[in-house]
Amino acid sequence: MNTGARFPVGMPGSVLGIVLAGGEGKRLWPLTADRAKPGVPFGGNYRLIDFVLSNLVNAGLHRICVLTQYKSHSLDKHISTTWRLSSVLGQYITTVPAQQRLGRRWYTGSADAIFQSLNLVHDERPDYIAVFGADHVYRMDPAQMIARHIVSGAGVTVAGIRVPRAEAKGFGCISSDVNGHITDFLEKPSDPPGTPDDPEVTFASMGNYLFSTDVLLDALRADAEDGDSDHDMGGDIIPRLVRDGEAAVYDFADNVVPGATDRDAGYWRDVGTLDAYYEAHTDLVSVHPIFNLYNSRWPIRTATPPLPPAKFVQAGRAEDSMVGPGTIISGGVVHRSVVSAGVRVDAGAEVADSVLLPGVRIGRGAVVHGAILDKNVIVPDGAQIGVDLALDRARYTVSSGGVVVLGKGVTAS
Repeated sequence: MNTGARFPVGMPGSVLGIVLAGGEGKRLWPLTADRAKPGVPFGGNYRLIDFVLSNLVNAGLHRICVLTQYKSHSLDKHISTTWRLSSVLGQYITTVPAQQRLGRRWYTGSADAIFQSLNLVHDERPDYIAVFGADHVYRMDPAQMIARHIVSGAGVTVAGIRVPRAEAKGFGCISSDVNGHITDFLEKPSDPPGTPDDPEVTFASMGNYLFSTDVLLDALRADAEDGDSDHDMGGDIIPRLVRDGEAAVYDFADNVVPGATDRDAGYWRDVGTLDAYYEAHTDLVSVHPIFNLYNSRWPIRTATPPLPPAKFVQAGRAEDSMVGPGTIISGGVVHRSVVSAGVRVDAGAEVADSVLLPGVRIGRGAVVHGAILDKNVIVPDGAQIGVDLALDRARYTVSSGGVVVLGKGVTAS
């Protein structure tokens, strides 16, 4: 039997991966002004989509469909040029745009996206379907979740991460019994439920689901006929299966990733806002990072551009920072920042607590503090960003947390 995931010996089953990558990412604007949210660069070398694809591929899932919709060109290009698997072995990662197979309409929700793409399921005839989100930063071994799902006999298993109850109000929250059966699924509740073993924490849904194929197909068909449904996976499909007694929770704390340290084990971030995106970058640059990109036993995979190593000249330096290939820091200083490929920082410039995406140019004597600069932003000689927030608000986007954001290709004033 074709084994799509790295199951324990003797455990049969084929798995199709479906990655939901159609979200607009409005709260990440202007970073999503010209690209889909999963295509947003992250961590100097990567795009957000690379994290979920790395997790799936590292676990042995090698048949993956990425469902796209909004502003998907750069995402499609990244996947087609980066994520090439062995066609000889029947392996693939392919993007699937909205195809209007069921009429002249785009996807109306994440469940509808899968319902309109059921030809993918019928072609592969998998025993199980892993439906994962495309825009979170984390490491996970999905094979362990799949094995737990098969043993449990559940129709769907939902990955849950333990978060303090006070911080869980913005998530889909899971109420479960001591055996892991989900008894209720609450979308952004004012009073999140505790877990069976700790009333002070809540299982928040990670947006990762493992379905037995027949159960998912039946649920999607019933949902499609429900005129009151929003056709959303978390808002409609999962609650429907909870009511049917088909749902179980998988505790993310049980997932053991090879090479993980005590400090970064169980790390997961939803980077759906500018502040969350910025804070996730700050997690990368400490001496002992909260999220360790240097775990070679469970690599985050991507394609790197054909650029020379970073260069530091004229007393240029970077401290407590990550610096991408092709970058030249010539007499400037970088502190506590993530600097992507092909960046230039000129003499006398100072960059601190910032995220610079590929191709950014920082002129002589310029100052950049607490900022996110999208691709090919130009900061002219002597310009200042993040020094006077009142002035910055009149010219740029400033997040609620005070992070100054310049969109793709902008020349600062």
